[in-house]
Amino acid sequence: MTTRDEKGNCMSEPGQKLRLGALVALVVGSMIGGGIFSLPQNMAARADVGAVLIGWGITAVGMLALAFVFQTLANRKPELDSGVYAYAKAGFGEYMGFSSAWGYWISAWLGNVGYFVLLFSTLGFYFPVFGEGNTPIAIACASLLLWAVHFLVLRGIKEAAFINLVTTVAKVVPLVMFIVIAAVAFRADIFTRDIWGLSNPKFGGVLDQVRNMMLVTVFVFIGIEGASVYSARAERRSDVGKATVIGFLGVLALLVLVNVLSLGVMTQPELAGLQNPSLASVMEHIVGPWGGLLISLGLAVSLLGALLSWALLCAEILFATARDKTMPRFLTRENANHVPVNALWMTNCMIQLFLLITLFSAGTYTSLIYLASSMILVPYLWSAAYAFLLALRGETYERHPGARRKDLLVAGVALVYAIWLLYAGGLKYLLLSALLYAPGVILFYRAKHEQGQPLFTGWEKLIFAAVLVGAGVAAYALYAGWLTL
Repeated sequence: MTTRDEKGNCMSEPGQKLRLGALVALVVGSMIGGGIFSLPQNMAARADVGAVLIGWGITAVGMLALAFVFQTLANRKPELDSGVYAYAKAGFGEYMGFSSAWGYWISAWLGNVGYFVLLFSTLGFYFPVFGEGNTPIAIACASLLLWAVHFLVLRGIKEAAFINLVTTVAKVVPLVMFIVIAAVAFRADIFTRDIWGLSNPKFGGVLDQVRNMMLVTVFVFIGIEGASVYSARAERRSDVGKATVIGFLGVLALLVLVNVLSLGVMTQPELAGLQNPSLASVMEHIVGPWGGLLISLGLAVSLLGALLSWALLCAEILFATARDKTMPRFLTRENANHVPVNALWMTNCMIQLFLLITLFSAGTYTSLIYLASSMILVPYLWSAAYAFLLALRGETYERHPGARRKDLLVAGVALVYAIWLLYAGGLKYLLLSALLYAPGVILFYRAKHEQGQPLFTGWEKLIFAAVLVGAGVAAYALYAGWLTL
């Protein structure tokens, strides 16, 4: 049960507050989605063993720094709720806050499109009519499932604790079983056959391989901010940061083990040629058909639960931002079951549109996760930049000069890592991101108009102009066939 304060903000009753264990589960559950089940193929298609190990090292340091950033901000700015959106707004103004929320929302529902494709790609193992999840039959079935979830959510299914429990178990148990079995089947001669990918010239040098795998690593960590997004519901504010770090370290261990052990079971070319979810194929290679079926069933249940939870999350992002008057007020409308109905309709209509685009552009799961990953980079960048700014100014550090130096270093590492990710994403995904960011100004204009305020400050005009130029280039490149989804 929730109540609302005089401003309309959601307030959990004491019995509904989230403890540390629940927050850790939230972080782990939001990070372990479909990404890890496709990790062997996604990585092998872009890098060989040496580059993979270097890439995971960079990712571990960068993402851990980002996890510490969310921990620091949760403790030092307890009045800021809703995570990435609130930090961007507080540090860099309303348009940056809006852009962060808009990018986060797009990343979340794009991830859901990817989940639909992956779900039916999984079924394609057993029913060829579904192919890689992007055939007409697959898209038609995905559309039916989308609107089934939509109307389920409209009925007020918001605290789906049982579904969350089932899906969490369904995710973790098959993964742990895979790690144990793959560790037994691991062969050093396969693992060390071509460490630097010299037999595959299309990979390029080691730096190119590392850069090419970066967006995959970002996608599998989307959700690291989960505890901070729900910080208002935490029983103890300090638990938000602890949950973020604990959840990150647990998920990192699972990801690295799944990826590295797979490279010692099948060769890089074999892994690169697998259909996703590739983990099912690797398991089938080790123990036979029952292994592939086990992974596929675990993934299917996991994705079904993820579709429901992320549908709610997408709607909540818009709803919370609108309640703060950064989005138009029509997105604050709730139905009789207290579901943000307009935000939900807007989200699922976008998912439906991109499912159709996936059909006509022959888009794949990998293309979608790359695009989703590129959209989340801006919110992560602003969060790291805000933490760096706090430490640089000494704000909230008056009594802790030692902590200030440490936090400045950590935030600096997180900021450099976020900038590196923008570079690693490459020009293609930067331009496509600009194309998706640009239309958001319509909603931002409406929100500002409702408050009788000017659209942009001086420097916000420059930022929007850069976004507009990028969107124009992307639109022309898509039209000319230079860019594809």
